[in-house]
Amino acid sequence: MSQYQDLKQACYDANMQLPKLGLVLFTFGNASVVDREKGVFAIKPSGVPYDTLKAEDIVILDFANHVLEGEKRPSSDTKTHAVLYSHWDHIGGIVHTHSTYATSWAQAQLDIPILGTTHADHLTADIPCAPPMEDAMIAGDYEHQTGWQILNEFQRRGLSPKEVEMVLLANHAPFTWGKTVEKAVYNSAVLEEVARMAYLSCTLRPNVPRLKDALIQKHYERKHGVNSYYGQS
Repeated sequence: MSQYQDLKQACYDANMQLPKLGLVLFTFGNASVVDREKGVFAIKPSGVPYDTLKAEDIVILDFANHVLEGEKRPSSDTKTHAVLYSHWDHIGGIVHTHSTYATSWAQAQLDIPILGTTHADHLTADIPCAPPMEDAMIAGDYEHQTGWQILNEFQRRGLSPKEVEMVLLANHAPFTWGKTVEKAVYNSAVLEEVARMAYLSCTLRPNVPRLKDALIQKHYERKHGVNSYYGQS
């Protein structure tokens, strides 16, 4: 049995949640899981439909993108995952989808504004959309540069990837991450729902006001603050 069997299974399980949650169509997405002790991560193989995907198809790589185990080519987005794992050592999983509403905001090159308490339950900032990539970055090592596009945007805005676990890439689509891959999948679903709500709100009222700061803080703190009281202890 492979020494990476548990990692492969965790990656497979995470990937299979994406079509169940309506976040991917055909092969439009991928999830990865990292093992920090071994210095490797597991990711979905490129172009394999979810209805035929098996745990043994999952590919294992190191952070330099060397394939350590797996017969299939890894996801075309692998280098983006590797950059994020290499620079944000607190994350345990990454998800990339082309979910409809989140991708629509990305294609419009717009941040998703914080309009309601559902958004504030998860983060206190607008969901950032990184600007279109420069031509030189596109012409170079594109997927590697995509990772840097995310890192650079978070640095430019002064955002913490521990507090904002999602991003849009202009004209492309969303990436999410989390301490675990389960949290990354959860964040991907939350992002899509918040994107849908924001789209509908802006359609109903183009000048819809931003959520009041007092409500932003109340909803975030009651779920994530020192004195949080949401859920069961």
